[in-house]
Amino acid sequence: MKLVHEAIPKLDGAALTGGKAVYTDDIAPQGCLVVKVLRSPHAFARIKSIRKDAASRVVGIECILTWEDAPRIRHTLAGQSYPEPSPYDRYILEQTVRYVGDPVAIIAGRDEQCVNKAMRMIQVKYELLQPVIDFEQALDNPSVIHPESDYFHHFDIGGDPKRNLVASGCESDGDVDAAMAGCDVVVDRTYYTKANAQAMMETFRTYTYLDQNGRLNVVSSTQVPFHCRRTIARALGLSPSAVRVIKPRIGGGFGAKQTLVSELFPALVTMRTGKPAKIVYTRQESFQASNSRHQMRVRVKVGAMRDGTVRAVDMQVLSNAGAYGEHASTTVGLVGHKSIPLYAREAAFRFSYQVVYTNTMAAGAFRGYGATQGCFAMESAINELAGLLHMDPAQLRLHNLPREGERMPAYYNEPLSSSRLPECIRRGMELIGWEEKYPSVRVDEHRVRGVGMAITMQGSGISAVDTASVTIKLNDDGYYTLMIGATDMGTGCDTILAQMAAEVLDCPLEQITVDGVDTDHSPFDTGSYASSTTYVTGSAVVKACTELRQKITDEGARRLGIHPERAEFDGHQVYDRTRPETAITLSQLAQAVVVGEGTCWLTATASHCSPTSPPPLMAGFAEVEVDLETGETRVVDYVGVVDCGTVINRNLARVQAEGGIAQGIGMALYEDVNYDARGRMINNSFLQYKIPCRTDLPEIRVDFEESYEPSGPFGAKSIGEVVINTPAPAVAQAVYNATGVHIRSLPITPEKILMGMEQPEE
Repeated sequence: MKLVHEAIPKLDGAALTGGKAVYTDDIAPQGCLVVKVLRSPHAFARIKSIRKDAASRVVGIECILTWEDAPRIRHTLAGQSYPEPSPYDRYILEQTVRYVGDPVAIIAGRDEQCVNKAMRMIQVKYELLQPVIDFEQALDNPSVIHPESDYFHHFDIGGDPKRNLVASGCESDGDVDAAMAGCDVVVDRTYYTKANAQAMMETFRTYTYLDQNGRLNVVSSTQVPFHCRRTIARALGLSPSAVRVIKPRIGGGFGAKQTLVSELFPALVTMRTGKPAKIVYTRQESFQASNSRHQMRVRVKVGAMRDGTVRAVDMQVLSNAGAYGEHASTTVGLVGHKSIPLYAREAAFRFSYQVVYTNTMAAGAFRGYGATQGCFAMESAINELAGLLHMDPAQLRLHNLPREGERMPAYYNEPLSSSRLPECIRRGMELIGWEEKYPSVRVDEHRVRGVGMAITMQGSGISAVDTASVTIKLNDDGYYTLMIGATDMGTGCDTILAQMAAEVLDCPLEQITVDGVDTDHSPFDTGSYASSTTYVTGSAVVKACTELRQKITDEGARRLGIHPERAEFDGHQVYDRTRPETAITLSQLAQAVVVGEGTCWLTATASHCSPTSPPPLMAGFAEVEVDLETGETRVVDYVGVVDCGTVINRNLARVQAEGGIAQGIGMALYEDVNYDARGRMINNSFLQYKIPCRTDLPEIRVDFEESYEPSGPFGAKSIGEVVINTPAPAVAQAVYNATGVHIRSLPITPEKILMGMEQPEE
């Protein structure tokens, strides 16, 4: 391979580092209406009246819209393939508000100053209702958060809104209770993870306008342009053909922009006024009026024999959807599906879950998408099991891993078609110095360094559901345009897909131009989520480019007057194998096909939907230093070894891994969304919400153990999400090995460590 597997710089790297990248707010013209949202100060209330007369008279105000002015069409904001599994439980504006930050009114005016002034003048009277803030008290609570009669979903997800139940389910294989009873050792623990903010650099923002034909054009920082178009059309009561969505450069998303957050407010203003409008979320709004990771309680019960063989796994999950149910049933499913399979090779398993509504901000997608929470709980339980068995936790894992080629009942019964996970573990042990450092080393009289580990798996797209399409065309100058619907949000997928195209077409990378995403012109793609782009869209790229290569060969043969079987295309020219001097260059062919009669434009379009979702795998190792006097904890070394199949671009894969590990360390030690008794988010800015900065992080060391995934493009699997999962359980075990304290709720704080050291261990 010439380009695949190479550490090629990002196509847009120079533009990004030079400040030349164009984002949504850069595209919005001067003079368009500024849109802001008046939000509820109450966690649960019914709007009795809204007085907006005085506010409407503020100079420069174009319109003020309330629940009486908005369409009453139930929809979901989840960016998922239709029919969405998420419940349709929202209006754009509603008379009932369900969390602090829920929209009450949309204000549009000529500038920010007049809009802010009008917002302060709007008078709202509320009938206060009793909120449900604690998700462990939500089920069957007297306060019903969604009593509406037009609530619905496309298919049964086990929900009952009258009980505040969004979704529930149970999956099992084997007799779990009997297997558990026959085990020599049983670990039964409960773990808690918090809601986490995605904290991407670019906040939510959207610009909307009507074109000359009266169609609604939406320019938005979104991960899911095509899903976005469908939801906007539904919520506004429009035909999808009346909506166009354009995705410019995105300043990060991490799943937050897989949910429609900002799009509908300026869209409604533009439809009502006919004028261009834009909304730019403040950082405070992005924290408290968007979406977050799902808060969860995960109980894990694991039974094993004395030799370490796991015989039974029982996982029970309670997930907090918040005020609305976007991604509720799908996120919770990954808690079990991406953690139990690593230990269910010879084990009976049961995975049951419930997702509940509360009067907190709705949760949504966040890198890892449930697997992160499940990994923390499952891997922590395995580490505790290793302690009870007096086994090295690395050896315990090596003893139980599924083998390549085996089917995994707990992973939709899909086969493990490629795996280098054992090698990932051994390589990680070597890099971290496991044999010398496990379990801990004393630094001085009050500082101890402990080491910990975890393993994880993710997926590569959503099997048998999500589809990607790609069009590649040969231009008259001999260059190619690669048209995709995949959404590069900083991951570098434009570069990776261009590498694949250039590899198939046997040309320099500079010969491939990647077109931006526009739902009017781009081929359909579900978008950037579920770790799908490299595997699913990449497969479509390979198919389309292979087809185009054949078309170029056939057209070259026709123009050379030879049989197609004698023709060969080497990326530069089509020539006769038997007489190589008989040839036509690609540039000559490209110019010829657009002149006179014949084939005008050589193009190919291909789609891909995989029946399976081969899991990338990873082993993570943390070395943590704890001050036993203060509880202060810092990660001094982290090693991640990843099996993502063939590494398409070593630079970008490494950056993906380093970034995901950094986020995972933040989840483990710092990030802590909290609400007060009235449902107000306490930490809604970077002054209160701590994420790790460069000085908080160690040198993050990444290595790869490459398998070959037969169903993937060039043998590749995904890498985007798997890399965030291992830090929390690995750090938690390292803290235990340093202090003797098991921390089973995130984040791991000095207070929890010191309090644990004062209390006897269970």
